[in-house]
Order: sequence, then C-alpha cells, then structure tokens
Amino acid sequence: MSIGVEKENEIRTNVKMPKLGETVDEVSIIEWTVSVGDMVSEGDTLLRVETDKVEADLPSPVSGIVVRLLVDIDDEVEVGVPVCTIET
Repeated sequence: MSIGVEKENEIRTNVKMPKLGETVDEVSIIEWTVSVGDMVSEGDTLLRVETDKVEADLPSPVSGIVVRLLVDIDDEVEVGVPVCTIET
C-alpha cells in the first residue's frame, strides 16, 4: 500500500511580465533572485530586468512557493509573457 500526500486547494499563479513604461514592450532578464522551491512573500523581488533606459525589480504579486522559472537570464521577454509560476 502506498501512502501519498494529496494537496487540496492548490492555486498556481503564472507571474507575467508587466508593462514597465509607456514605450517599453520588451525587457531583458538580467538576474533571478529566487530559485525553484523558494518561499516568497508578496512584494519580494523575483527577478531583475533591464530596458534600454533602466534596470528594475519584478516583485511577487502573491506569497507562496516558486515551482517553475519559465525564462532564462539574457532572454528578451515581451510584456504579458509568463516568467514564473508560484504555488499558493
């Protein structure tokens, strides 16, 4: 007999790249500040991005556990593209 853990009421949130300015449609990922398995709180920095004018931190919109990183360092990411998944 196998005993497993069944998770109920899991919610997974795909964090999408927000629009960082009126003319910014794409950013470059320069650093992840979290890894898969890390616990994050709402507002914690997930990653650092760069536009043609500025570097910016992307905060977590929810608290939970990072379960997937969907983009890599140096990737060019358009606004609205999911960058990671957080399980709450």
